[in-house]
Amino acid sequence: MWPGYGENSRVLKWIFDRVDGRANATKTAIGYLPSPADIDITGLNVTAADMNALLSLDSEGWKSALPQMRDHYAQFGAKLPAPLTTALNELESSLK
Repeated sequence: MWPGYGENSRVLKWIFDRVDGRANATKTAIGYLPSPADIDITGLNVTAADMNALLSLDSEGWKSALPQMRDHYAQFGAKLPAPLTTALNELESSLK
């Protein structure tokens, strides 16, 4: 099977299961991440270690991307909605 839309259904299943109270999530600085056991990996050649790595937060990677995000936002000047800057500031604070 080629990766694509069918693989997205695994995440959609987790979302629906979470809404129905049948799946878990971990709150992180970037939002809620699935618990590795809650993503259906049937038919995939993925180890538990791979899933843990895929569903972990790379705080240092996010921190290093913040200046690029700020540069991108700067392109919009006064047209940038203030809540986006607020959210970026909150993200930066939560990654410390």
